Amino acid sequence: MAPRWEADPAASFERRLGKSAKELGNSDDEDECPDIWALSNGDVAVIGRDLTDAYRSRLPDDVALRADERLVVIPGNALIAAKRDIPDD
Repeated sequence: MAPRWEADPAASFERRLGKSAKELGNSDDEDECPDIWALSNGDVAVIGRDLTDAYRSRLPDDVALRADERLVVIPGNALIAAKRDIPDD
């Protein structure tokens, strides 16, 4: 059995994937989310609105959230803008 993935809190922010929220028109202030970042260990950090409680009772049957996980929502244009920075392999 393959080891279960665990987030590494020691990983650092390496580079933004896509454009900032301000560049995309999703924020009037540079200090606001949403954002997508590549981390130094290859993982990805997503900054968005925590809608865990709003979606918990409506999750598809094959989706589960651990107690330490949150469902975050970001604008579609943030993910689309990040596509060019995400490798195919």
